[in-house]
Amino acid sequence: MAHPKTESSPGRAEKMLHLWALLTFFSTFLLLFSGGIVTSKNVGMSVPDWPTTYGYNMFLFPISQWVGGIFYEHSHRLFASGVGLLTFVLGIWIWVGDSRRWVKVLGVAAVVAVCLQGLIGGLRVTLYKDELGIFHALLAQTFFCTTGILAVVTSGRFRRGEWDVYHPDPKLRNMVLATTALVFVQLGLGATMRHEHAGLSIPDFPLAYGQWIPDTSPRAIEAINAVRVADHEIPTNALYIWVQMVHRGVALLILFGTIAIYQRCVVASRLRATKFWSASWLGLVLAQIGLGAWTIWSNKAADVATLHMAIGALTLLVGAIFSFRLCWAAGARRFEIPEPRMPSAWASRIA
Repeated sequence: MAHPKTESSPGRAEKMLHLWALLTFFSTFLLLFSGGIVTSKNVGMSVPDWPTTYGYNMFLFPISQWVGGIFYEHSHRLFASGVGLLTFVLGIWIWVGDSRRWVKVLGVAAVVAVCLQGLIGGLRVTLYKDELGIFHALLAQTFFCTTGILAVVTSGRFRRGEWDVYHPDPKLRNMVLATTALVFVQLGLGATMRHEHAGLSIPDFPLAYGQWIPDTSPRAIEAINAVRVADHEIPTNALYIWVQMVHRGVALLILFGTIAIYQRCVVASRLRATKFWSASWLGLVLAQIGLGAWTIWSNKAADVATLHMAIGALTLLVGAIFSFRLCWAAGARRFEIPEPRMPSAWASRIA
């Protein structure tokens, strides 16, 4: 009889890997929140050099100088370094300890993403390019979803095949995939507004300068900017106003999409899990719309704007995992577990 420790060691190793994946995932969410605070408080350039901090080694920068915006920016860098270390360990652990090839590839992708994310964040500082902040934000969201899926696929439930209970529903799957893509586009629009400092190009909601369709003629923009300059606000232009209008329109499309998905899950599906995921997704979208309105009404208060960004990340995460579940149920598992081949003798008899 085998020794009890020998029998239980594989299960323990898998559980430890899953716990490490969860730690990486939750740390990534906190890092997203930290980055949101940096952007919302407009302190992204409080530390003007990279990878050093005012000439110091990043990890040796004196705590006595962590003041004002430097505190938020420098602590974000340190947190990012910690998440990078967690991801490196996770990627190596998966490569060595997980037999599934596609999970190994996903682990490597996470490591590459976190390296690229750090590089873009550094170039955003050294090149002083706001546009890089947009790519930095979108890659952060993608990396967050990747760590979330890694946390899922390393779990015991996934390994035991408990996700295979979903009925394939091509229409529902396509609806979820399309809505998830819209959420990603929406986060890109939000990142553009935040990093181009165009978040309050329209200062009222639900109207836009008192109208459903704002006037963006040169004369109207001139009048708008005259008021903004008098109120010590950054001047805007027609492009920024229309970016925000598109942001509002896409939010409505996402709302309609999640309502339709929820209705389909409730009416056409008898599975409690699909109802839970669709209801959670709809709830996050409603909360996100409310926070978007609150961000405008509060004159873009930093805590509200950061929470708006964080809920947006969770909305994308739920869509990504929901899509993954439906695709897995539709037959993605066949790429990992091939059907057993029938011996040639039996095949000839059946033929």
